Parts: sequence; C-alpha cells; structure tokens
Amino acid sequence: MKHLLYPGSFDPIHWGHLDVIRRAADLCDRLTVAVAINHSKKSLFSVEERVDFISQLTADISGVQVLGFEGLLVDLFREQKANAVVRGLRAVSDFEYEFQMALMNRSLEDSLETVFLVPSQERIFLSSRIVKEVARLGGDITSHVPPLIQEALREKLGS
Repeated sequence: MKHLLYPGSFDPIHWGHLDVIRRAADLCDRLTVAVAINHSKKSLFSVEERVDFISQLTADISGVQVLGFEGLLVDLFREQKANAVVRGLRAVSDFEYEFQMALMNRSLEDSLETVFLVPSQERIFLSSRIVKEVARLGGDITSHVPPLIQEALREKLGS
C-alpha cells in the first residue's frame, strides 16, 4: 500500500492545491493532506477551518484523509508511515526552496522521499497569498477557488 503525504498551509486551499491533490491521489492508495500549524505565519483561517474545508472539497476522492499537524514534517512522516511527501511546484523559485526542504528532511529521515508535482498550466500561477490579496481588494476570485472558499473569504474579510 503506497501512502503519500501532502503537507501545506492551505490558507486558503485553491484550485491549484486541489489539482495536485487529485493527481497525487491517483498515484497512491492513500493520500494524507496534512494542514500545517505554522506559528511564524499569521493564518487567516484556523487549522480546524482549513481541515474542514479540505475534507469537504476532497470527500469525493477515494483514499484521501485530512489532518492538522504541528512540528517537524519528518515526525508526521514516521507517525503516518508514509512512503513519500508530495510538494507542488509553480516556478523555479519554488524549486529552490522545496529542494532545500527535501534535502533537510532527508537528512533527518533517510527514507523520506519527496515527489514534486506541477499544477496544471491554468493553475500554475495560483498561491494562497495572492488569492487572499485579490479577495481583500475586492477582486474576482471565482475562477481561482471553489465556491465554499469564496464564501469563507467573503465572511472572513467582509468583502
């Protein structure tokens, strides 16, 4: 049984994340989407809200589970008995950071492999930061996030 782990902040989840989730789920028997609690980032949505959003949006994808986590990814990797970590790459700048993280994770756990997936071309530019900024400024995000997230952003940002 192949088990992949897809960690991230997902604050909020957008169509690019969901594209990676769907494609990663096709590569394994079980995919755990791990919503990170990152105290160095100011999250718009709580970890519980993010887990709930992702659970609702992935309910139709077989083998996907969603959980929140805090701490080192390698500890979660071991606890979940995962085979590899999935990370999405949008640009060369993402690769440099993700490559460093993959090497650090492997230095902490020899068996931790990282698999990089590139979102589909129409989603490659999306980031949660950009989605939040456009929403804050009253821009149209309907083609970038699911309706559930559009509504949550309107409620949270009052836009």
